[in-house]
Amino acid sequence: MPAARTETVATTDRSEQSARILQAAADLLREQGPAAISTRAVAIAAGVQTPTLYRLFGDKDGLLDALASYVFESYLAEKRALEPSTDAIDDIRRGWDIHVEFGLRNPAFYALMYGNLHPGRRPAAAQENEQILRRLLERARQQGRLRVPVETAARHIEASTTGAVLLLLSQPESERDPASLVGLCDTVIASIVSDTGPTGDGPTIAGQALALLAAIGEGNDARAGDPVVEAGFSPAEAVLLREWIGTLAR
Repeated sequence: MPAARTETVATTDRSEQSARILQAAADLLREQGPAAISTRAVAIAAGVQTPTLYRLFGDKDGLLDALASYVFESYLAEKRALEPSTDAIDDIRRGWDIHVEFGLRNPAFYALMYGNLHPGRRPAAAQENEQILRRLLERARQQGRLRVPVETAARHIEASTTGAVLLLLSQPESERDPASLVGLCDTVIASIVSDTGPTGDGPTIAGQALALLAAIGEGNDARAGDPVVEAGFSPAEAVLLREWIGTLAR
């Protein structure tokens, strides 16, 4: 058999074996919960030897990362397929709804993704989800809709959606009411969107500083360029300006 064909067959076998192992792990997770996921249990369920699992995924963390991406593929596919509307904030709300609905429909998978904490390490699926959110927020910023920086808005949304879904999942299934999150969504969106404005008789210095930070961005996207530098500031001056504005915003 030619070497190229041998390599193709080996790659196909490896891919099929990985898929079989991940499907077995997904079935275990769905039927018995995260506590059932051990390398030995998954190997037995998939009909392979434990060394095969380590060869394909490296270690248990590698298996869990691959499993998270595997079970979240349908969720990510739905978010990737979202057609941008004329209103970026409406798109963010749609993304929120998709996130909550998936979590409540798939509690074991959601717990794997967001309840299995490893500081400094995020599954590839979680990273892609974060990137999708930041792209939506960047569109909102370009439309002049944000009154906080993109990263601040992303943190608000991530913390509120993830925390809220995990809280609902900790309750008996009969008591999980997604309608209870509508008010939370409205509150979080209102806290980041410029057309709601800060409370009070008029805009505060802090509020105006936050809006300015949102307008000029963080300056860390090399593809988009830095509007502060393009306005005539040096890169060092741009960093200093953002620090000063950030001080006013606090």
